[in-house]
Amino acid sequence: MFNPTRRNRNIGTENQGFGQNNKLKIPTPYGTLLSFYERIEKYQKEIRVINNHEFLFVVEETRENSMHSCSVNDLVKIIQHIPSEDYGDLKFIILRQSKRKEEIISSVWGRLVYSYEFENEYFPAIILDTIDLNKKIIWPRKQSIEDQKEFERLKQDGHIFNENKREFFADLKSEPSRNTQLYRTLLHEFGHYVHYLEVVDRPGNENEEYDLKEARNDFYFSLPKVEKEKFAHKYADTLKAKLIQEKIIPFEYL
Repeated sequence: MFNPTRRNRNIGTENQGFGQNNKLKIPTPYGTLLSFYERIEKYQKEIRVINNHEFLFVVEETRENSMHSCSVNDLVKIIQHIPSEDYGDLKFIILRQSKRKEEIISSVWGRLVYSYEFENEYFPAIILDTIDLNKKIIWPRKQSIEDQKEFERLKQDGHIFNENKREFFADLKSEPSRNTQLYRTLLHEFGHYVHYLEVVDRPGNENEEYDLKEARNDFYFSLPKVEKEKFAHKYADTLKAKLIQEKIIPFEYL
C-alpha cells in the first residue's frame, strides 16, 4: 500500500475517547522513535487467516483491574463478515494495555494507525485499548452536535449514565464496553481505512506515477476530521445494521 509518510507520527490517530484531553503530555523515552501506542510489552501473537487474508493479532498482557473487552475469536467473527476487498494491506489487530497517564489524557476505545511498526515490520493496524474497571466514562453536559450523537451511541451500547451539575458519568463495565468496541469501534476504524483506500489507492493503478498517489495521500490527510468521522460512522452504521438484520450480532463472548 502506498504510504510515503509512514513514519509521520501525526497521522493515524483518529481519537474518539471517553473524556477530554488536557495539557499533560505522554512522554516519549529518549532514544526511541516509537509512538506511545507502538510501545507494547509482554504480549502474545496469533496469526489468523480470514477470507484468505492473513491478520496478526497481538494481545498485550493486562494489569490488575484492566481487561480486553473482546477476544480474538470475537474479532475474527466480525472481521470475516467485513468485505475482503476492504482489508487492503491491513495486517495488525492490536489488543493493547494502555498506560495510566494515557487513560487520563488520551483515553480511546480504539484507533487506526496507517503505518504501525511491530517487530520491524510496517503495516496498517487497528488498536483496541483495554478498559479499566475502576474508571468511569466522563461526558460533558455542554455538548456539540457530534458529542450528542456519540453520547446517544454510548447509551445504546448499554452504558448507564448518571449526572451531576457539571457532567455525565458511567462506570466502565465489560458487557457494554464489548458492545462499543466489537460492534462499533472495530467497524468504525475499518471505515477510516476504507476511506483512505477510496481516496488514495483505489482511484489509481499499478502503473500510475508516484506523484499522483502522493498528491492524493496529502489530500486525504488534509481532509477535516469531521469529514473523516462522518465517513467512518456511515460505514460502521451500515455494516452494523446489516449484521443485525442477518442475525450475526449480537453474540455471546467467544
